[in-house]
Amino acid sequence: MTETARSADGTSIAFERVGSGPAVVCVDAAGAYRDHGPMRPIAAALADSFTVFTYDRRGRGQSGDTLPYAVEREIDDLAAVIAAAGGRAHVYAFSSGGLIALHAAAAGVPIDRMALLEPPLGEPGGSPLTGEMRALVGAGKHSEAAAHFLAAIGVPEEYATPEPGLVAVAPTLVYDCVLGDQTSLELIGRVNTKTLVIDSEGTTGPLPGWAVAIVGALPDGRHLSLPGSWHGVDDADLTGALRAFYAQS
Repeated sequence: MTETARSADGTSIAFERVGSGPAVVCVDAAGAYRDHGPMRPIAAALADSFTVFTYDRRGRGQSGDTLPYAVEREIDDLAAVIAAAGGRAHVYAFSSGGLIALHAAAAGVPIDRMALLEPPLGEPGGSPLTGEMRALVGAGKHSEAAAHFLAAIGVPEEYATPEPGLVAVAPTLVYDCVLGDQTSLELIGRVNTKTLVIDSEGTTGPLPGWAVAIVGALPDGRHLSLPGSWHGVDDADLTGALRAFYAQS
């Protein structure tokens, strides 16, 4: 059943909860939302031990959007869902969703433990991709924008054809570009939350190195590699790692 939380700027954020036990809030990657992404199976697998919250990031699914975009608004959105979860929660975040979690933790949002699967790092000074995506979205070229984004982030060719669900939220891909531009190792160094950074043994490109760099910058970070494909691991391996990490004192 869909519920809503009200973010600080008044935006309605749609979420659902499943299970019972300590709260875990899941934060989606670029282009993903409850009806288009990996979080519902993860939530179902954890539901016997946790109350798991999945939500549509702003501009996606059933959530609203209020312009202009700012990273601070995504922090507020996550804080609103955590408030609805009881005021504190563990967090699991995938890819650029992990950047939201890092920003939120640095800002003091009450996160007990967070696990991040392959969060990316942007380029110092900002990536040209941000401007390119703004131009394509501004021209209404949503299919082209989605395809350009997938190619630019290194998605293997066999996975690089945009699905309709991604094209539908192509304007929000700019948000993920901005998140990357505004996430630095200096900011990550201000995160005191216990954090597990996971990568896949099947991932090529810069993501595994970024995972190591992020762990090195975190005051209380640990690193775990799991078997998997490009930018993904098996749900059973992932949820097993999450259970073990959230159960630690």
